[in-house]
Amino acid sequence: MRTINKAAFHSSLITMSQIGQNQQEGYVMYLKKVDGPRAVTLPDGSIMTRADLPPVSTRRWVASRKAAVVKGVVFGLIPLKEALERYGLSQEEYDSWRSAIEKHGENALKTTSLQKYRQL
Repeated sequence: MRTINKAAFHSSLITMSQIGQNQQEGYVMYLKKVDGPRAVTLPDGSIMTRADLPPVSTRRWVASRKAAVVKGVVFGLIPLKEALERYGLSQEEYDSWRSAIEKHGENALKTTSLQKYRQL
């Protein structure tokens, strides 16, 4: 026989009634329509969402943010054209990030590693 925690049941009723009240008052949450998927599964099994992408206002491009943009484009989370416009990147800059990751891994995107991995 299943027992019910009365306090938890009562609090869930209150929450449900508040949701109904909020909807009646016009407080309804909407998801912004976006082209493409909202989340993708990466080869290592982790899930990447649009929330994992850097903010549009990014000015300081650390290696992890560069890698997030490249992963987002490569695995279909965000189209290349949208990424270039969103972050104000040139095609050449994005291509250099992608080739650095392909050849040497994410560590190649670190500013301190540029000389180490730079092609002469």
